[in-house]
Amino acid sequence: MKNCSLVGSRASGVRASHILSRSVITAMAIGGLVAGSVGCGGGNSSEARVRVFHASPDAPAVDVLIDGGRVLENVPYTAASDFLPVEAKKSRVQVNVAGTDTTAIDATLELADNTDYLIVAADKVANITPLVLTADRSHPEAGFAKVRVLHSAASAPSVDVYVTAPGNGISSAAPVLSNVPFKAISDYLTVPAGTYDVAVTVAGTKTVAIQAPGLIVVDGLVATVAALDAVGGGAPFSLALLDER
Repeated sequence: MKNCSLVGSRASGVRASHILSRSVITAMAIGGLVAGSVGCGGGNSSEARVRVFHASPDAPAVDVLIDGGRVLENVPYTAASDFLPVEAKKSRVQVNVAGTDTTAIDATLELADNTDYLIVAADKVANITPLVLTADRSHPEAGFAKVRVLHSAASAPSVDVYVTAPGNGISSAAPVLSNVPFKAISDYLTVPAGTYDVAVTVAGTKTVAIQAPGLIVVDGLVATVAALDAVGGGAPFSLALLDER
């Protein structure tokens, strides 16, 4: 297993999904869930790349269809796909209850050439909605990492995010992200490779909702870190790292 971690600004102004909570890292790979290659037409077709992340805590496992064809099957909560090549055009993307024709999300998206997309199935199932985000997978400068933060914990209020040196605590620290609302995503933050303590608190307080000490930010990492509910919704909350390299 790779040593993975976080760190990542705009929120105020997984192949593998790694669950990060109190230094525990669990990898959930769903590369094998790809039911077949996504048709991209002839060799001259323009191409986009789409990754799907299941972040709806009380939703069952899902299948993902693009233009009527199943491209992912039985995707569980907190899992993320690889970046799948698709034709760059207006496409219909559906998220169905696994093994059924029951559709939870049905969206038509304009997919641009040579663009990477992260599509998040967000919120509890009664209000499930797609968040369509672009990803910047370009390499950071040597010795650095690029990380952004997504608030996808449906039961959590707005949050502050603290990143400190190991053991320093947050009592006298300022947050690197403030008042991040549900479904918001920060810009990528470029940080030196190293080891950090990360804490997520209720916005405007030092009340810690997620604590992840001793996280290793590796040289060259490009990632989205997502705050998540527990299975079924609510606490305990956790962080998932989506490696975008």
